[in-house]
Amino acid sequence: MTGTQQVWLTKDGYERLTEELRRLIKERSEDAPLDGSSTDEDVLAARQEREARIRKLQELLQDPIVGEAPADDGVAEPGMIVTVSYADGDEETFLLAERVPDAYPDMELCSPRSPLGKAILGAKEGEQREYRMPDGRSMSVTVKRAVPYGGPQAA
Repeated sequence: MTGTQQVWLTKDGYERLTEELRRLIKERSEDAPLDGSSTDEDVLAARQEREARIRKLQELLQDPIVGEAPADDGVAEPGMIVTVSYADGDEETFLLAERVPDAYPDMELCSPRSPLGKAILGAKEGEQREYRMPDGRSMSVTVKRAVPYGGPQAA
């Protein structure tokens, strides 16, 4: 993760990620030295994957906003449950937050850095925005509702 945008996390999400980071660092400290056997490649790959996850967690946990509900002002921003409608009439409700595995098991997520997330960031209820999908097509979306996570959720 690069840039200065802070990550919004629930208290529970923050605790899960902190515990995962502790566990991974502990596993790293308990690693036995590689001995040159044929399974060393697999062990090395697993260690590299773990190191990448440790770096990602350290970045996420560097300066997060934890448990602070954003203002209930109807503006789509991290920490808000947002309901959007697409041009074809379909609706979708999700938490606007970083995609962190297992941090929000009960919610659909939309990253503020995804094309949809970037498009709706800062949009007020009723505001329509356009964004480009990964395949290059343009999509129109309207923010129907934006409420703080943990508050009254959109139906």
